[in-house]
Amino acid sequence: MIRMLQDDDQAQWRALWAQYLDFDGSTLDAIVHDRTWARLLDEAEPMYGALALAGDEAVGLVHYIFHRSTWSLSDSCYLQDLFVAPTVRGKGYGGALITHVCAEAATAGSSRVYWQTQADNGTAISLYEKVAERSGYIQFRKSVPG
Repeated sequence: MIRMLQDDDQAQWRALWAQYLDFDGSTLDAIVHDRTWARLLDEAEPMYGALALAGDEAVGLVHYIFHRSTWSLSDSCYLQDLFVAPTVRGKGYGGALITHVCAEAATAGSSRVYWQTQADNGTAISLYEKVAERSGYIQFRKSVPG
């Protein structure tokens, strides 16, 4: 089952979020965790989150953001984070989370959902090639001091 994040999901969300960041090799300051959680639950924010549940246990998470586009009159939806616990990978939770985001995007009137993954994440790429197409673009990034 997939459902939107709720106030009482914070502990399960943080556990999955920590696993995701560890998998990604990323470390974030505690204030980023706190602000992300607050944004995900703030109705005024264009940022949303959902959990995949196996019974009462959260086994996956997804975060997505709606934003304007210069390429379309409708908003786009960026699927920013997708994580499924290693113990349940291959059981359909990742695809269900993507389907959830696509349904939310359609309801919101978005023209597309897009995301990225690490070039060496073969498991994710295998799933993504079944449900979407490669954009052909390579992402570049530059940090700015602030």
